[in-house]
Amino acid sequence: MTAPHSRSRRALAIPAGMALATALAFLPNVTAAAAPRTAPAATDAGSLSYVVNVRPGHGPSVHVKKAIAEAGGTIVTSYDQIGVIVVHSSNADFAKTLREVPGVQSAGATRNAPLPAQSTGDMGTPKVLGAEEAAAVQAADGQDPLEPLQWDLPAIKADKAHEKSLGSDKVTVAVLDTGVDDTHPDLAPNFDRAASVNCVAGKPDTTDGAWRPAAGESPHGTHVAGEIAAAKNGLGMTGVAPGVKVAGIKVANPAGYFYTEAVVCGFVWAAEHGVDVTNNSYYTDPWYFNCADDPDQKALVEAVTRASRYAERKGAVNVAAAGNESYDLAADSITDPVSPNDATPSDRVIDPSECFDIPTQLPGVVTVSATGAKGIKSSFSNYGLGVIDIAAPGGDSTRYQTPAPPATSGLILGTLPGGKWGYMAGTSMATPHVAGVAALIKSTHPNASPALVKALLYAEADATPCTDPYDIDADGKVDAVCEGSKNRNGFYGWGTADALDAVTW
Repeated sequence: MTAPHSRSRRALAIPAGMALATALAFLPNVTAAAAPRTAPAATDAGSLSYVVNVRPGHGPSVHVKKAIAEAGGTIVTSYDQIGVIVVHSSNADFAKTLREVPGVQSAGATRNAPLPAQSTGDMGTPKVLGAEEAAAVQAADGQDPLEPLQWDLPAIKADKAHEKSLGSDKVTVAVLDTGVDDTHPDLAPNFDRAASVNCVAGKPDTTDGAWRPAAGESPHGTHVAGEIAAAKNGLGMTGVAPGVKVAGIKVANPAGYFYTEAVVCGFVWAAEHGVDVTNNSYYTDPWYFNCADDPDQKALVEAVTRASRYAERKGAVNVAAAGNESYDLAADSITDPVSPNDATPSDRVIDPSECFDIPTQLPGVVTVSATGAKGIKSSFSNYGLGVIDIAAPGGDSTRYQTPAPPATSGLILGTLPGGKWGYMAGTSMATPHVAGVAALIKSTHPNASPALVKALLYAEADATPCTDPYDIDADGKVDAVCEGSKNRNGFYGWGTADALDAVTW
């Protein structure tokens, strides 16, 4: 990444906001317009959002409530189950003051820009599938019309899996993202309204349709949802698990930022609404990596960790994108040039073993790298021995990995708002493939715990040896070094996801 943007990762594997533009703009022969980010207008002078972490299982004590008020804070909501309080304050020293209060374990600002009254931002445009191109596709018997363009389905044997099972409608995958257009004809049959919500403000908004992206907002979440569970209904495309339910949990604001309070709300909502799998194709803004030696960033890590662990304890498998910057997440150091992406970023050298991309690097989260049409690591995908758990198709430029006919694009087909379909690429697109396979495993083993689902996910993956040497652009220079064995390595983790085994083991 070379410019500030938010992280909807993962459309090119970038954070929800940034993922979209970056995801496409970085690929040769793929165009995407992106406007520079500007600081959103303030609701009131300099008001920021904070998380205050206290002992889990208890609401804020009278003492803590008083301290919050005296420091100029207003409690927005309190997630007592995990001890995370969301607060707004215009006091620049609010977090510093609260960290000195007995009973407060950590506190930090979730952003650098003032709370927005409204935000705008062009996050980039996917490559929309044209009517002429769609009409030229010749589907075989039993295929949805656009399925021949989905080289990614046979890459994980999903086409063969569908002959045995489409997945259970008792399984729900929640897409924590930019919103999902549940009116799309390929999503409407499988949409779980009861498990859907808008969490952008840090507390649940259950207004009907609040989970949808507004006009002009990123289509990222809708694309992801289609990859997971587009219905096998004789229309459009087919999802990896076309028989399961998909929910939309909107956690990105209109400018495309995924802030901590929204992500915490999303995980807690999923935990309490029977969600079996969460898909997280973003990074939590504004820090690409959150360092424990910074008290604000430490508080953000703690809050999201508590929320994601709570979701897992309640039965959800959390799946997240590794990112699209070709970083070795197991390296001794990484230069992060984009943090904080809602203020003035500067190059900073971080240790990825002490500074974390959240939720991607959190304990228990399934971390996904991306592969292209030739089955090797996508040119942009992050990697790292001991960090990457599993790989799946995320697409790549046809300059690097060209699919076999009749597929024509090396990117990944998905649903788009307004009843359209289109292509995107990124670890953002790889993650829903793994979430879909996890949903198929849960469908096959309905009583399986998250730990067992993850164990089967890794055991059933097709071992994929290191690509060595990895010279994706064929210029004679090694572009990345893969470490590890055939059965577990830094490019592919335990291997490439296998949907067929998910429904037969």
